[in-house]
This record gives sequence, C-alpha cells and structure tokens, in this order.
Amino acid sequence: MPHAEIKYSSDLNINAPAILADIEATILNHDNSAGACKGRAWPVEQFHHTHIIINVSLLPKAHRDAAFLQDLLDDLERKIKARIAQPCAFSLELTFSGPAYVTNMHSGHT
Repeated sequence: MPHAEIKYSSDLNINAPAILADIEATILNHDNSAGACKGRAWPVEQFHHTHIIINVSLLPKAHRDAAFLQDLLDDLERKIKARIAQPCAFSLELTFSGPAYVTNMHSGHT
C-alpha cells in the first residue's frame, strides 16, 4: 500500500485531493498490484519561497527496479505539474519503505 504526502506553500492554489487521486491512478497504471495509495496534504502557512514537495513511498518489490522508478517518476511529475497553474519550486521523491515497516488494517477495539 503506497503512501503519498504533499507539503506546499499556502500561496499555491492547488487541488490536493485531485493530485493525490492522480498519484494513486498513476501508480496503479504502472503496477496494478500496488493497491490503494494513502495520501495526505498540508498547506504550510510559514515558508520561504513558493514550493511544493511530494514524497511517495512504495514497498520494495523485485519488479520495481531503476527503470520502473524512472518511468513512474517521469509520469508522476508530468501529471502533477499539469495540475499546478502557478510557478513554484517543485520537488518529487520516490522512496522504498524500509525492512522495519508494518502495513496492515486495524479493525478497531473489540
């Protein structure tokens, strides 16, 4: 289950839920076994220079090699930038979750 986090200057007028949905759809287009992408976005009130930073974390898998990552990175960059109308500094990072990482569902207290 991938994760996406967006941090951006509050002077950017963006549709964060749409960007998060694009990230999920793009990941699934490259790897239909990836599952839902959990995402969150934070507009930042105090900042220096207008910017957006997107971090996407995936589980390491054999087929997610350097070529896969570069193709996914290029596609994500193109789709995300298409949703940003204002000039800004842009950062996008793909990472793998480490070996001491747990992901599952919690059903609540019973």
